[in-house]
Amino acid sequence: MSKMKVTNARRQKRVRLAIRRTANGRPRLSVFRSSKHIYAQVIDDLKGETLASASSITSSKHIYAQVIDDLKGATLASASS
Repeated sequence: MSKMKVTNARRQKRVRLAIRRTANGRPRLSVFRSSKHIYAQVIDDLKGETLASASSITSSKHIYAQVIDDLKGATLASASS
């Protein structure tokens, strides 16, 4: 491997370990802001899945309904486990 690939792999491992340590099993909020829009995701790192997502592109009514549905699904899934 090249020196740059080794350096990037070490950084990636270090960052992912730090995220896992600070999360304590809680989902994390990831926000990306472009020059025109903003995007947000609630991510469960233990399962490796996105629980809810929203962006400024979609309408606020659609976002609210989607978040409610996602939270209901997550609650039902955790209750059945």
